[in-house]
Amino acid sequence: MKRESKLLQNKALDSLILAVEHFNRPWDRGRITGTLIMLDHAFEMLLKAAILHKGGRIRDKRAKQTIGFSDCVRKCLTDAKVKCLTNEQTLTLQALNSLRDAAQHHLLDLSEQQLYLQAQGGVTLFRDLYKSVFGQDLAKVLPARVLPVSTSPPTDIASLFDGEVAEIRKLLQPKTRRLIEAKVKLRGLAILDGAVEGKQLQPSEGDLNKLARQVKSGMSWDKLFPGVASINLTTTGSGPSLTLRISKKEGVPIQLVKEGTPGATVVAVKRVDELGFYSLGRAQLAKHLGLSGPRTTALMRQQKIENDKDCFKEIVIGKVKFKRYSEEALKKLRDAKDKVNMDEVWKKFGPR
Repeated sequence: MKRESKLLQNKALDSLILAVEHFNRPWDRGRITGTLIMLDHAFEMLLKAAILHKGGRIRDKRAKQTIGFSDCVRKCLTDAKVKCLTNEQTLTLQALNSLRDAAQHHLLDLSEQQLYLQAQGGVTLFRDLYKSVFGQDLAKVLPARVLPVSTSPPTDIASLFDGEVAEIRKLLQPKTRRLIEAKVKLRGLAILDGAVEGKQLQPSEGDLNKLARQVKSGMSWDKLFPGVASINLTTTGSGPSLTLRISKKEGVPIQLVKEGTPGATVVAVKRVDELGFYSLGRAQLAKHLGLSGPRTTALMRQQKIENDKDCFKEIVIGKVKFKRYSEEALKKLRDAKDKVNMDEVWKKFGPR
């Protein structure tokens, strides 16, 4: 391993341990800000270590400083030479970075459940990257006692946001004079929603005032924060082996945001209707591929297209079921067609 990469890796571990230490503090003063800042720094150092480890560059030509957090994320997602992130992992990172920005530069109040979501999700992602990039087990380089703990961890996004909005609604009751506190709490929810949707800009006072009015009127959380409503929390294991990951709901694709788009993040969920996303039938796939219908089916079987929820969905309209395929399915089939021998595919996966 390159010396600079190793040093950055160690610095990332230092910041991760400090983030967990801040999270597990028995007092609250500076706890939220400290946890977010150190966790964000841990990932910037880890991504830079990964880029160098894979032979990439963390400085632009003639630049005096290294690239920033967002550029590291984009490079690790889109640069084939150093790619180590998935779209869903990128959602986690840009949400964390946006929350850190608000905590460091203005006012931010997160509930215990929200902070746990960032801390445990961050440790899980750090562990995943540490293993996939460097081939090392995070548990072997951290003290056995180091992990985020919570007496009331969130079980799902719906219950988390439903409780948050209910608490904010109490702050907005007549004669309470707690609008500022309500807006500080709303900022954290709005940032997470914006990070998922692909809007990295911090919410303005006008945005927060509008959200406060909508909360006061009784609007449900999923209408207030449609981006968050498009994701799930996935948890497995328990104790030191607990993992928590952000995952998108079925039929909700994630798209890369064009670099240079004002106020945009790296990726964003794109909520579309199912027929709009799964827009192709087998006949249309066959036409695009230049294959017969049966040979297209054989290639789909060989590539296990119908096992991939990003490629296939059986849609029911009335009492009729339709097999529908996405543009991602077409892309995978095109790539496969150029690499396989179709005669052999036909022999093995043709009509049964």
